[in-house]
Amino acid sequence: MNLPQRIDAFVKLGTFLSQFSVTPFEKKQDILHNDLFFDGFKHQIKLAEEHNGWFTQENIVYALSGWSNLLTDSNINQWLGNYNFKDVSQKNVAIIMAGNIPLVGFHDFISVLLSGHNVVVKQSSNDKQLLPFLAKYLEYVAPEFKGRITFTEEKLSNFDAVIATGSDNTARYFEYYFKGKPSVIRKNRNSVAILTGNETEDDLKNLSEDIFRYYGLGCRNVSKLFVPENYNFDHFFKAMYHWHPIIDKAKYANNYDYNKAVYLMSEFNMLENGFLMLKEDESYASPIATIFYEQYSSLETLNKKLKTDTNKIQCVVSKGLNSNDIAFGQTQNPQLWDYADSVDIIEFLLKI
Repeated sequence: MNLPQRIDAFVKLGTFLSQFSVTPFEKKQDILHNDLFFDGFKHQIKLAEEHNGWFTQENIVYALSGWSNLLTDSNINQWLGNYNFKDVSQKNVAIIMAGNIPLVGFHDFISVLLSGHNVVVKQSSNDKQLLPFLAKYLEYVAPEFKGRITFTEEKLSNFDAVIATGSDNTARYFEYYFKGKPSVIRKNRNSVAILTGNETEDDLKNLSEDIFRYYGLGCRNVSKLFVPENYNFDHFFKAMYHWHPIIDKAKYANNYDYNKAVYLMSEFNMLENGFLMLKEDESYASPIATIFYEQYSSLETLNKKLKTDTNKIQCVVSKGLNSNDIAFGQTQNPQLWDYADSVDIIEFLLKI
């Protein structure tokens, strides 16, 4: 397969996914192999929700909608237009995927295949229903992909390079185990938001999407706020309130109750509104239903701190304070060229 053929296959996959970008799902005409795959994918979505309580239909549909919007001919060509694919030597690339949000490893998956390599996927047990089905659809759309996509639950073997995502602890294991192979190994990262006190209610409502989408489980979710000294959180809590139905979800409520009990027993100072707690803490990774915050005396000092802690941070969200900051409400809508940990996966794949 040449690059235009590979791109065309993923564009067709994006068109297929467009049927699942809103609810209720609506079967469209003139989509390849739809009679064979439409009902089957509906079933896989149901299985994913039953298997993992964090994977609600709402969050799965949100993820599928994002991928449907990204997998267009213009987007993919804009993404890949600056790379040279002429001399790629086909290799077997292993991907060890996380399972914190639906299809979290999909970008690595499409990057490997679009680069002309074969992919060997080791999925998380928390997220193994959706991707194999989509891979099967790809094989029907482009039979040349058959034999180039492998899923395994066994120990990885017969691979030339690896992309692995996990915790700081598993990263140490990955670094040792894969030390003889070209690799990209991702560790824990979290996202932060900078508030100045000048944000509008709409700004803060947009920020709520960065906080609560996927229950805050993604590395692009805001888990910490930086606020000016003596910041008044009243407007913040007011803007968050439209997310209050999240407390009706049992897994979220259980985490909220547990963490609140821990804070109270430990006599930690905190602010809370019945479904979200704010705790002053220098750490970046906050528990579910909790956002850490830290006060700053000047933006200059804060920017120095963030620069020092770059390897701990996935996204910085603000209202245009810095050129690389992400706008409120946009952390879960990355472009194809917004690489995790700022590591250019396509460049890595073209060099192995």
